[in-house]
Amino acid sequence: MTGVALHLLRHGAPERPGLLLGRTDDASTAEGLTVCAERAAGLSFDRVIASDLQRCRLAGERIGAARDLPLTIDARWRELDFGAWDGKAPGVIDPHALGRFRADPDACPPPDGERWSALVARVADALAPVPTLVVTHGGAMRAALHHLCDFDQRAVWAFDLPYGAVLSLRLWRGERTAQITGLRA
Repeated sequence: MTGVALHLLRHGAPERPGLLLGRTDDASTAEGLTVCAERAAGLSFDRVIASDLQRCRLAGERIGAARDLPLTIDARWRELDFGAWDGKAPGVIDPHALGRFRADPDACPPPDGERWSALVARVADALAPVPTLVVTHGGAMRAALHHLCDFDQRAVWAFDLPYGAVLSLRLWRGERTAQITGLRA
């Protein structure tokens, strides 16, 4: 049994880097879109899915057009909702609250934001059973690793997932296990 390829591609660099961009719909730079298209060029997939936020959607449109594949928009692949912190720089957020969130994002979510477990649940629900490229966000990629590989919340932050990073996994139908087959940053 060979499994099914799942490629997770983090969107390109946003026009306003350094902010907590959960649901804030900032665009990627032109260079960021180009990096995403270049990273996808060498991958094998039959389907393109993207978060509905433009920093993912625009890259997904370009990649799909290059392969003559339709783009499926799926909001379940969005970044964690940072609530009251969304669109803000970490330096302007109460450092104690931010520290509690980083230590335990499920027990201490951002004010009016999303819990880690909610992100993991919606990403798990979005997983596709065909060879797929998903243009998504760093948090959603980590949620997929948590769900598929059973890494704990702290372990998923050990993965360096810069803008334009590709995480390739091999999935087996009916199992909640995956094999990491590649990480390109």
